[in-house]
Parts: sequence; structure tokens; C-alpha cells
Amino acid sequence: MSYELDKKQKANLFTALSDTFDIYAPKRFKAEGRYSDTDIIKYDKINSFEEIEYKTKSDYPMKEVISPIQQTLFYFTEDEYRESKGPMRPILIFARACDINANHIQSAIYKGNGGYSDSYYLRMKEKIKFILLECYGGDENCFCVSMNTNITDDYSLAFHFMEDGGIKVQVKDDSFRKYFKGDKTSRFTPEFVRENELKVVVPEIKNREILNKLKKHPFWQEYNKRCISCGACTIACSTCTCFTQRDMIYGDNPEVGERRRVSASCQVDGFTLMAGGASFRPTAGDRMRYKILHKFHDYKVRFGRDMCVGCGRCTARCPEFISITHTLEKMSAAIKEIEEEESHD
Repeated sequence: MSYELDKKQKANLFTALSDTFDIYAPKRFKAEGRYSDTDIIKYDKINSFEEIEYKTKSDYPMKEVISPIQQTLFYFTEDEYRESKGPMRPILIFARACDINANHIQSAIYKGNGGYSDSYYLRMKEKIKFILLECYGGDENCFCVSMNTNITDDYSLAFHFMEDGGIKVQVKDDSFRKYFKGDKTSRFTPEFVRENELKVVVPEIKNREILNKLKKHPFWQEYNKRCISCGACTIACSTCTCFTQRDMIYGDNPEVGERRRVSASCQVDGFTLMAGGASFRPTAGDRMRYKILHKFHDYKVRFGRDMCVGCGRCTARCPEFISITHTLEKMSAAIKEIEEEESHD
């Protein structure tokens, strides 16, 4: 069932929903962008539907709500510790199809990685319901259609914002019907992106022999001259889940404080540093190889799908203008070269 609400009814709906839910959505922050006097769009708790930036893709992904960049795991003293509390209220998150599909990818890691389930993620996820934001085609970096992440049915409500300030709402979750009693019905069905300006073909690695040769291909070392190992791409990524842990000490007593989980990046030098000084991926090229093969091979071998959703945020946030799609094209060319060499042997 779908409904059409005018501006006043829309405001009343927000008030009613916020009595029960904390509501998060992409929100524009004026003059807080990467360059002087530019804006940034990121997820934050909203106080009205007017705060939602629904026309432009957010610079940072929805995952920051579910798995924050910094998250307290537990508090400790000299002789005891107490686990941090999860969210007290249920949460509604406005999200596009690509970000909802990205959450499915993260869930596979948090809920079933080697038989271990992440309780901190699960306690957050069980509080969350999605409101689908229609996407208007993305931007020049989007390739969600190529990754089959342009469509989802995992949402409770779907919103369409009208030019006159009203909204159309599709209700999929029956528990939300009570909020629309007496409202005008509509035939609204959300639209999904059917074509991107950018089209990508993910190369297939047919066997382990090709994989091993691909890992040694010299094109990866091109990134030693370009990548500055800042980690911006993975922090902006919709699906990356790597983290480290850090103890925050209170005052001068080293035995009182809190342990935090902090987002980390496989692209930063020292990510694989071990006791004794050993490092598995010492160069930027090595780290780029790891990231790309993890996104487009290793994850698929384990979970049956590629890890990338085609949001293009990594390309948009890279200060060196490294494009993930161009990297895939180079990888395809390298695989083709390897296969041709094998055919002549």
C-alpha cells in the first residue's frame, strides 16, 4: 500500500516516527567539505525530513551508522570491566539500494566470519529498519548496475520527495501502517536505477595458476608512484570492515579507561606490521593488489558475490584520482595477457 502526504502531513509523520525511532539520513554540512567553502554529505541523525539530502549521493556511506568509525567496546578499571551499551531506541535509516546491499555484504562478515558472530554489530543491526531512498542515476563514478546492487527489497518504507514539499510513501512493513490512517492512498512504487553512465565488467580469474601469476604482475607496482597510502578509499567504502583496537586511558591511571574499536585501512603503511617488524605488504602496490583482489575475488570465493557495490565513493575520495574502474580494466588486461601466454606454452 502507498500513500501521498502533503507538507503538513509529512511533518506530522516525522513527529510520530521520531517518538519511537532515532532517524538517520544523508545530511548536507555546509562548508565542511574537503576543499575551502565546499560542502560534505554524510549520515547523521535528523530533526526533520527537510534535512535529508535525497538528490545527491552522500560522500560517506551508511555503514557509519551501523559500524561507527569509533565505537566503545567496554570500560575497565583495575579489577573489572563493563561492556558498553547498545542503542536504546530502534533506528530508521534512509538509504539507497547500493548502501542497503552493502550492508548485506558487511553482514556476511560480521555474522558468519569463521563461525564467529560480532555481538556489537548484531545488537545494532537488530534495532534497524531501512527506508528506501529513490536514486536518480548516481554520478559519473557509480556502476551499481554492473554490480547488480541497483535493486533491493530489504526496506520497510520507500520515500519519493515531490517538488511541492509533499511525499509519496510505499509501506512494505505492516507495523508502519498505523502511521498512515486516513491519509490519501497512492499508486507509488519506487523506481530503481536501470543504467549507469559508467559500465564495468569484472574480470574472471579462472584458476589458481592465473591468480598466482596475476599477483606477481608488474602493473600493480605502478601504484607505488601514485597511491599515497592515506586510506581515504577504504574509509569511504560502503563495505570495508577492517578495524583495530585502542585503549583510551582516563587521567594518569593506566588501569582505568575504555577500549575502542576504530576503523582501519589495509591501504595504510603498517597495517600488516607484526611483532619483530615483519610486514606482508610493504609497498603501496602490494596493498592495492590486496584490496582489489579481496573485493573482486577472495570475498566472492567465500561468500558467492563480489564485495564491491559500485558506489564509486573510493574513486571520488581519492586525492590522487585513482579510479577503481580503471584499475579493474588494467587487471582485465593483465589476465588476458596471462591467458594468452599460457595458450602459447
